[in-house]
Amino acid sequence: MLRLFRFFVIAGLLAGGGGAYGDTYPSRQITIVVPFAAGSGTDSIARIIGQQLSVALKQNVVIENKVGASGVIAATYVAHAAADGYTLLMATNSTHSANPFLFKTLSYDPVKDFAPIARAGSYVFMLVINPDLPAKTLPELIAYAKANPGKLTFASGNTTGIVAGETLKSRAGIDVLHVPYKSTPPALNDVIGGRVSMMFIDLAPGLEHVRAGTLRALAVTTKERSALLPDLPSLHEAGIPGYDVTSWAGLFAPAGTPGEIVARINEEVRRIIADPEAKAKIAVTGFDAFSGPPQTLAAFVESELVNWGKLIKDAGIAPQ
Repeated sequence: MLRLFRFFVIAGLLAGGGGAYGDTYPSRQITIVVPFAAGSGTDSIARIIGQQLSVALKQNVVIENKVGASGVIAATYVAHAAADGYTLLMATNSTHSANPFLFKTLSYDPVKDFAPIARAGSYVFMLVINPDLPAKTLPELIAYAKANPGKLTFASGNTTGIVAGETLKSRAGIDVLHVPYKSTPPALNDVIGGRVSMMFIDLAPGLEHVRAGTLRALAVTTKERSALLPDLPSLHEAGIPGYDVTSWAGLFAPAGTPGEIVARINEEVRRIIADPEAKAKIAVTGFDAFSGPPQTLAAFVESELVNWGKLIKDAGIAPQ
């Protein structure tokens, strides 16, 4: 009799396949942790997706900004959170591509400590300068920097800004002082105010200032021009052959999160990103939104670790 009872219990579990997770999830509020400040590009994307995800899952989805250490604080927090689908990370190339090469020791592993859910898309970054500088093009900026070694400065609010700036310095052979910030908004304010000469910034926080004339855009960091800024050349075509720094974002859960939950969130995120209305809202932020299955994101993370490792090494950036 005991054997028969055990048989039915096991059979029931196998038939459910752990589906109880999927059937009851979510039963309470979900938190998406963002590594950067409110107003940053990553924050904007997370809020658009989070709002739509809240409707789809019929539960509150809140955004929690955990700023600092190039995303290390946020990534570590989520890596150590319960693997139940209620704490997620809107990760970027900062947390999952660059940090392993920028820090001597890291309190999380971008592969082992996370369950990939869905790619969100890619950012468009551009080089902007304070308009008081006498440069209208990238070659003019490089010529000015060479004529005035050590006079110019560049701000960074994330690892893309750091790597993009150091790569420009290395490949152009110019002496520009790096001024790091905890996040993009204060860095942006200091470039606008003329306290720092330039920075690499994504379109979400930067484009309105370019249009208003408080910043001057010189080039985009991707090898090809962006469809969002077709008149702006790439650094590659403007004088730095082979220059290509591409940033991305994706949603992750702590490692060990049940597969049914990962699949459920992936399905909803892909539906949101494919929706024309949501896609239009995202495009306004200067973000090229697209997604795919978790396996695709997992393979992408592995390949980007190789790519960013080479970028950082070639730029001569020493881990801290």
